[in-house]
Amino acid sequence: MSTVEDLVNQEPISCFAWSGDRTQLAIAPNSNEVLVFKKNGSSWEKEATLREHGQRVRGMDWSPKSNHLVTCGDDRNAYVWTKQADGEWKPMLVLLRINRAATCVKWSPNENKFAVGCGARLISVCYFEEEQNWWVSKHIKKPIQSTILRYE
Repeated sequence: MSTVEDLVNQEPISCFAWSGDRTQLAIAPNSNEVLVFKKNGSSWEKEATLREHGQRVRGMDWSPKSNHLVTCGDDRNAYVWTKQADGEWKPMLVLLRINRAATCVKWSPNENKFAVGCGARLISVCYFEEEQNWWVSKHIKKPIQSTILRYE
């Protein structure tokens, strides 16, 4: 699939996210891959295929200022993707410490943290630990009664 139109017309999409300037679009076509498209004139061209997740990608969010893409999925993992100067996307694993699928993710307004919802009835608030050079999470275990499906 080389165009967004082909993808939308043929496959279900589990989630998507726009870049801050709306010139790029990331789509998870109900699989463990994330397809990144870039606007070229009046058409969309596939720029990259991100393959780190072991199972279906369930949620993603693109930070508008820092241009980081965060994804989460059924494999109970989240990845923060950073586009390098050479155009390649570099993933960084987030230590979520959950025992059910990660279902949704959302960046904070300051883009220094993000929250991941899951089927384990908790919320993982993730932040970057400069000293260790990785993303870690802390859990909010309020009396949540079911799976978290969406953040607003």
